[in-house]
Amino acid sequence: NVITSIGLDEPLVNRHVVIIEDIVDTGNTLNKFLPQLYNQQPASLKIAALLHKPEALAHPIIIDYLGFSVPDKFLLGFGLDFDGLGRNLPEIYQLVQE
Repeated sequence: NVITSIGLDEPLVNRHVVIIEDIVDTGNTLNKFLPQLYNQQPASLKIAALLHKPEALAHPIIIDYLGFSVPDKFLLGFGLDFDGLGRNLPEIYQLVQE
């Protein structure tokens, strides 16, 4: 589920907008918010993501600026967390469950 905690209070009409995502996996979040953003008639709307899991994508999301495509594994570090842990790690790691 996607929960909105902060609304968008800036008008986007005729503005160039870049959405910056840390990771795009299923695309549920973008699928929920892109129609709302397009309804505001921006001049352009682009998506930038550090990481993308193409195998997990459930919606036709086009990423305009991409850092890395990664396998559909759980990642943490460099801002990504596991139950609140690991966000402060200086690199990105794949979680291995034993």
